Amino acid sequence: MKRWGIAALLAAAGLALAGCSEVTNAVDQTNKAATKVGACAEALSLADLNPDPATIKERAADKEKRLRELANSVGEQNVASALTGMADSYLQVQKENIQDAGKIADWTKRNLDRLDALRKVCA
Repeated sequence: MKRWGIAALLAAAGLALAGCSEVTNAVDQTNKAATKVGACAEALSLADLNPDPATIKERAADKEKRLRELANSVGEQNVASALTGMADSYLQVQKENIQDAGKIADWTKRNLDRLDALRKVCA
């Protein structure tokens, strides 16, 4: 009789541990999703849709840095790649003479393409 009690207790403990594992996995998945959503939302808010040539270069370094930090914080490779692509766009702005209206238009088009790619992987 005592053996049955111990066996039942061990079986209950095993079920409880199995349940804990499922809860832990669910929490991990929720945390990953929250990180992705937060990173996507912040990245979308950083995008320059109508850049000001007078300030874009000075703001580009901060945006590039933050986008790379966001890319490093997400677990999904496709989201990280899209964030890195946007960061590269801001790195490019820092290197170019972006005062020319044609260059601003070209950069804005490339930035919109990268922003669209980010939207797709964040959806």
